Amino acid sequence: MVAKDYPFYLSAKRANFALEAQTVTSPAKETEEPSNKRVKPLSRVTSLASLIPPVRATPLKRFSQTLQRSISFRSESRPDLFSPRPWSRNVPPANTKRRDSKLWSETFDVCVNHMLTSKEIKLLKAIFELSQGEEDLIEDLKLAKKAYHDPMLKLSIMTEQELNQIFGTLDSLIPLHDDLLRRLQEVRKPDGSTDHVGHILVGWLPCLNSYDSYCSNQVAAKALLDHKKQDHRVQDFLQRCLESPFSRKLDLWNFLDIPRSRLVKYPLLLREILRHTPNDHPDQQHLEEAINIIQGIVAEINIKTGESECQYYKERLIYLEEGQRDSLIDNSRAVCCHGELKNNRGVKLHVFLFEEVLVITRAVTHNDHLCYQLYRQPIPIRELVLEDLQDGEVRLGGSIRGAFSNNERIKNFFRVSFKNGSQSQTHSLQANDSFNKQQWLNCIRQAKEKAACAGKAGRLEAHFLVPPKGRAVPQGEAALEQMEQSDCESECSMDTSELSADCERMEQTNSCESEKQIETSV
Repeated sequence: MVAKDYPFYLSAKRANFALEAQTVTSPAKETEEPSNKRVKPLSRVTSLASLIPPVRATPLKRFSQTLQRSISFRSESRPDLFSPRPWSRNVPPANTKRRDSKLWSETFDVCVNHMLTSKEIKLLKAIFELSQGEEDLIEDLKLAKKAYHDPMLKLSIMTEQELNQIFGTLDSLIPLHDDLLRRLQEVRKPDGSTDHVGHILVGWLPCLNSYDSYCSNQVAAKALLDHKKQDHRVQDFLQRCLESPFSRKLDLWNFLDIPRSRLVKYPLLLREILRHTPNDHPDQQHLEEAINIIQGIVAEINIKTGESECQYYKERLIYLEEGQRDSLIDNSRAVCCHGELKNNRGVKLHVFLFEEVLVITRAVTHNDHLCYQLYRQPIPIRELVLEDLQDGEVRLGGSIRGAFSNNERIKNFFRVSFKNGSQSQTHSLQANDSFNKQQWLNCIRQAKEKAACAGKAGRLEAHFLVPPKGRAVPQGEAALEQMEQSDCESECSMDTSELSADCERMEQTNSCESEKQIETSV
């Protein structure tokens, strides 16, 4: 640069610097100038998630998705469940397999739909629900045998004896319901309608008496299944089945309990069919008869199932001393209520409420089986005192423990006490929640009412049958025999001679009347 031009260069540089300084110190002019930047309006941003750019699925997410795939039951090799699919970025979770059930409209001819009234349509829907329920039940029973029973037997996960104990007479129920489904399909018309089902139900329902052995075995089957779940092979197999689509998120016991739930549903289904059946319909009488039949069968099976459950638990009671045995336990035929409770010290107890006695036990393992060891002397229901305790009324055992306990641990308590001479007991028991507590209170109160009524009836019977003078007074069926004997032995009874004379006089009068009738006819 030439020396003479240097002053001009410095003056120009100073001028540019002053212009830049003026531009920085005057924000008003900067706002007036138009901006070339693209700014997205804030009003269009609906959420912060829209500002986050999409990212690819992480390996952890792919790992969790592969856990939900279906599992094949091949005995020669275990499938690899933890290998992600390389060709898919986001693997959707395995969908639960839905039942392929049909709708009523799919089985009925729509062309004649306008000819039916709304009540007739409801009747056809109720009959279709009965038929479709049979089809679903047969499918579930076959699935339980094919997917659970046969693989566990083939893979030696359980022995044949254990599987027979758990599944019971499940195989015999499949042809039973197949027969009803076949009969219902035979009376269905080509257009999908059905006129009469009452006569079919009256002839088929007595076959349900075979449910007696299956339902009575369920208590022992459930206990054995819960015990076998402690085996890691059994637990692994059942867990794989539960995660498979075919199970519909139902475990093995859900499938085994389906027949019982179907049995108690029959009265509801038949009442629904009867409700939509006209009064002048020929099926009316048959449906009423069928309802009476199924109610009697369900009631009988319910009684026998209760007796089987009671006997199962009585056989698993362990008495620490011979004095703990009670005839009230031996004579009990049903368990009103049982379950796990805690005392005020936090000890877990298993309490049984039989018909006339309350038994407090501890769950123990004896000879590799779950048993119940008596914790205290059995309490007779007639002499039991029940108290409903308010929340916070019970203090937990131990001062330090009670001081640091929270409010959740002093809720849902009730107290049972018993005093007979020198013997006395008091137990503060805690339920899991308020609903469970109320169930216990209701069951104990009902048992006390029944025991009080039975005691009054027993005292009245003893008063009438055994008076103070020692002479028996007639009562019930025994009274009829005693009355007959007393009449024969009493002074006012007829002699045989008088009775024979009366018979002769009656024969003579009858003969005279017959002769007169013959004369008049001649």
